[in-house]
Amino acid sequence: MAGSSTSVQGSSRESLAKLTDALGTTLDGGADGAAVGESLFAAADVLREQPALRRAVTDPSTPAEAKTGLAQGVFGGHLDKGATELVGQAAGLRWASSGNLATALEHLGVVALVKSADKAGEGDRLEDDLFGFGRLVADNPELRDALSDPARSVTDKRGLVRSLLEGKVGSSSLRLAERAVSGVHLTVARAVEEYSRVAAESRNRLVALVRVATPLSDAEQQRLTGALAGQYDRPVHLNVQVDPSVIGGMRVEIGDQVIDGTIASRLDDARRRLAG
Repeated sequence: MAGSSTSVQGSSRESLAKLTDALGTTLDGGADGAAVGESLFAAADVLREQPALRRAVTDPSTPAEAKTGLAQGVFGGHLDKGATELVGQAAGLRWASSGNLATALEHLGVVALVKSADKAGEGDRLEDDLFGFGRLVADNPELRDALSDPARSVTDKRGLVRSLLEGKVGSSSLRLAERAVSGVHLTVARAVEEYSRVAAESRNRLVALVRVATPLSDAEQQRLTGALAGQYDRPVHLNVQVDPSVIGGMRVEIGDQVIDGTIASRLDDARRRLAG
């Protein structure tokens, strides 16, 4: 995944960890998370589009101070102040490959927007919004085709997303949905998957995809959330998907683990036993 932090390894992973701490300090100091996030996305885009600049600010033979100065000189005055300082710091760190710097800044931009939503008390809403946007795209082939059409500009695609979501989702959610059509993660589905993963990781919680035949009541969701949190010893965020193929019961997916308590699953088990 081109823009995924999971593709960052070795010295790049260590550098990303340092920058993540620095971002936290910047935001705790009162910086606007949304402004920082947008600026980090802009810096990542410039580095992707300018290979000579990207190589210059990641050249291991150049002193860190010189690379920091170059990055701050290029981006200073164009980006949020906090983001400019982060980009400068990033240029002074070691990267396993020149492309990893843009990947790291992309990741930090998502983290900044997640933390902005959390600060506004909309962290849970952001996770719900991302899941809802992902389902909207998955369930509408015409929309999916429009957002993946190479003949349409990114600006046009962002306008389409805004027309669909503005006023219906939180501000950070809307920014991430618009970012999802940039092509950094190849497809909107992959982008939303990455954003959801980063959001859960940043908020120190697990995400459970729950498939049920009929919607769960608030009380049922609370009981399930409590049970899963107790089982995994971490807060859990539920993404509930109504799926008629479930028939009854529920199927819960958390990471690579699956808890399948559906009637369809029990019927399949019975058939296998009879066949055996």
